[in-house]
Amino acid sequence: MHVTGHTRRPASIRDVATAAGVSYQTVSRVINGHPSVKQSTRERVLAAIDELGFRRNATALALASGRSRAVTVLTANTTHYGYASILQGVEEAARAASYSVGIGVLESAEEAAVAAEVRRAADAGGGLIVIAYDPAGVGALAAVPAELPVVGVVETPATPPDGDRPWVWTDDREAAHAVTRHLLSLGHETVHYVAIPSSTRRSARTTGWREALREAGAPEPRPLQGNWGPAGGHRAGRRLAEDPSVTAILCGNDDLALGVLRALHENGRSVPGDVSVAGFDDAPHSAYLTPSLTTARLDFTGLGRAAFALLHGVLEQSAPIAPHRVSVPELVVRESSGPPPARV
Repeated sequence: MHVTGHTRRPASIRDVATAAGVSYQTVSRVINGHPSVKQSTRERVLAAIDELGFRRNATALALASGRSRAVTVLTANTTHYGYASILQGVEEAARAASYSVGIGVLESAEEAAVAAEVRRAADAGGGLIVIAYDPAGVGALAAVPAELPVVGVVETPATPPDGDRPWVWTDDREAAHAVTRHLLSLGHETVHYVAIPSSTRRSARTTGWREALREAGAPEPRPLQGNWGPAGGHRAGRRLAEDPSVTAILCGNDDLALGVLRALHENGRSVPGDVSVAGFDDAPHSAYLTPSLTTARLDFTGLGRAAFALLHGVLEQSAPIAPHRVSVPELVVRESSGPPPARV
């Protein structure tokens, strides 16, 4: 066993700043989950924190402030791409700020089950982040006691929320509008839609698709209801594949698109030669399908970081509540979209 006469001193915030090539104020903003830091800078600082083993003493900070440095995320799902990426963003930002993260899984949308899970999260102390993309999440967000700090990750609101609504979201309506407009611009007469479940009466994704069709004067097919995974897309895709007039399909997420692609292949419909297919979210597998998938890229990880930053400001009493859209989605055009087949 090697014995040394001295121990290495713990890394300081200034050590991290030097290693990352930034100011110590920038390191502080990263640690506290501030949303104004560029992603490339944030990653550089987080890498330096990991390399140097920099840790703030969470116990000492909690004792000094009298506040629990913990958050609990309430969610009905931990595996679907959007949910999992939001959890990743929350965890990254919380870890940098020396907060611990717990997860409460909403196993049922029944009122009693939701209330019980909210009580367990409240008993853990700290604040709550609720992913409200489904009935269970919406119910949990509504059931959180008024005195408990909470931030909701929600679907795009139909109208701007009141200033006291601590919500974050991405612009799903604009994303669906952009993808639909892209397919129409290729010459398709209309775009069929396979929808994911929605937590609201007016799904923002469905609304964006419908608005783009109406603006173009295109026929408005009835949406087909899928679920979250490829099996739902496969069922809907089999129905659409039987209709020779279908030349373009927008799917509510990339997993649905995966099932639609399989159904079209089984029915001898080529993509994009016979039918163009587009997805939503830009999940990691989307670029590696055959054909690679045209989709709308959403920054779910950034959404999770923004949710923690908003909650952190409330917990530390350092920032007012400011509900906001986090990012504008990006249209990613790949191989699965093209012009409709020539009419004979």
